Amino acid sequence: MRIAIGQLVHETNTFSSVKTTIDLFKLWEWEYGSHIIQKHKGVKDYLGGMIDRGIELNVEIVPTFATFANPSGTISKETYKTVKDELLSSIKAAGQLDGICLYLHGAGVAEGIDDIEGDLLSALRNLVDDDIPIVVALDLHANITQTMVEKADALLGNIDYPHTDSYERGVEAIDLTVGIISGEVKVNMAFSKLPLLIPTSTSYHSPVKEINDWCQEWENHPEVLDCTLFHGFPYSDIPEAGLSVVTITNQNARLAREVCETVANQVWEIKERFFPVLPSPREAMEYAAGKVDYPIIINEASDNPGAGTPGDGTYLLEEMIKSNIPNSCFGFIYDPEVAEQAHSAGIGTKIEIELGGKTDRLHGKPIMISAYVKCLTDGSFLLSSPMWTGKEMHLGRSARLQVGNVNIIVCSVSSQTFDEQVFLLHGIDVRKASVVGLKSSHHFRAAYESIAKEIISVDSPGLSTRNLSSFKYNKITRPIYPFDPVVLKQKV
Repeated sequence: MRIAIGQLVHETNTFSSVKTTIDLFKLWEWEYGSHIIQKHKGVKDYLGGMIDRGIELNVEIVPTFATFANPSGTISKETYKTVKDELLSSIKAAGQLDGICLYLHGAGVAEGIDDIEGDLLSALRNLVDDDIPIVVALDLHANITQTMVEKADALLGNIDYPHTDSYERGVEAIDLTVGIISGEVKVNMAFSKLPLLIPTSTSYHSPVKEINDWCQEWENHPEVLDCTLFHGFPYSDIPEAGLSVVTITNQNARLAREVCETVANQVWEIKERFFPVLPSPREAMEYAAGKVDYPIIINEASDNPGAGTPGDGTYLLEEMIKSNIPNSCFGFIYDPEVAEQAHSAGIGTKIEIELGGKTDRLHGKPIMISAYVKCLTDGSFLLSSPMWTGKEMHLGRSARLQVGNVNIIVCSVSSQTFDEQVFLLHGIDVRKASVVGLKSSHHFRAAYESIAKEIISVDSPGLSTRNLSSFKYNKITRPIYPFDPVVLKQKV
């Protein structure tokens, strides 16, 4: 049994001015053939799960092409054509196949193409015979489209956010593909799309935790193979953005539709719970200043590079510098110019810097300040977080700067903070810190829930703000909640 694997992954924030190019894909991942196995084998991510499960089942895993770019703006037309051609040509060159397993994101947008996953799957279905199953693992922030459902045999998604179950979804993709090939499974897939756009919401707490429990109850049914809540990605302005429920059954189309409609209507009844109001950076720092039980983790959700923001916003960092709480730290801000300045000056020097705020003014102005260069690194480490354990991170030339009581990590590659490793690389033990500031919406929770005495999410202007009304949507299908008063006239 020969199953091809590959990935083409991008979460597109269409409000970002940073166009996604080939260079951004190659910065993060651009691998062919056996190099994919070397990079992902034993890593707790989607392809890692596919590879390990294939070996367990004595299936011949055929690696094709794998690329990934950190979330950013719309993919350029030329870039998308290139990555699409690389994936399709690699699969075509793989020889006779029994099945195909891919990791795609589900919220990719290119110039002129609002649904790159649907476009890819359409092209792939034209390339291979109809009897070859195509099973796709998606991020739970996928904006599910009818084309995706029609062209893939099965769409699987994360249950957890943070995505600590990526490896398991890769395993599930191989298991399902093998079941289809062997004839043990005949897939029926249904999906329900709600007129509902939600901000990023962790599965560690309700309402998502509650909804996932409902889905799990349905999966206990002997004919229900999978029931997944896809949150959608609210920062992609496309017609089919929004929350969906996808259900897969074994030879029971009626049940698949029933499950989707039931769960979707339950979600609709509690939709208001997706919109809590978050404090500002200043309010969070005033609160933290009065506490004595540390560490307190403050995450800047509105400038999360994992959602396509620049990562050089200064709202939270500026408030931390003003508060000057002893033994506080910030990790990290994207500013290659300052990182290079620190490396040129050397450890033990003082430098005058303009820190952050260089991409735009939406995320705050540059901070003009004098800083002491405490530590310099190459920005490379392995993730230890339960999410994507073992994944290589290369953040380029990096520095630890001291400004008063605040230790600030500055890196040359933009990314959200997943765990404590970037701090440890620079000699900081966050378990002994007072206040820890970082940029992430929820993925940091996989590592920090067990570390923090308290977690405070803050919001301010930014490309991943929870205040969705601050964006000018031109393409989304209206009416849609929370922008419009929507009444479901019938079951979805």
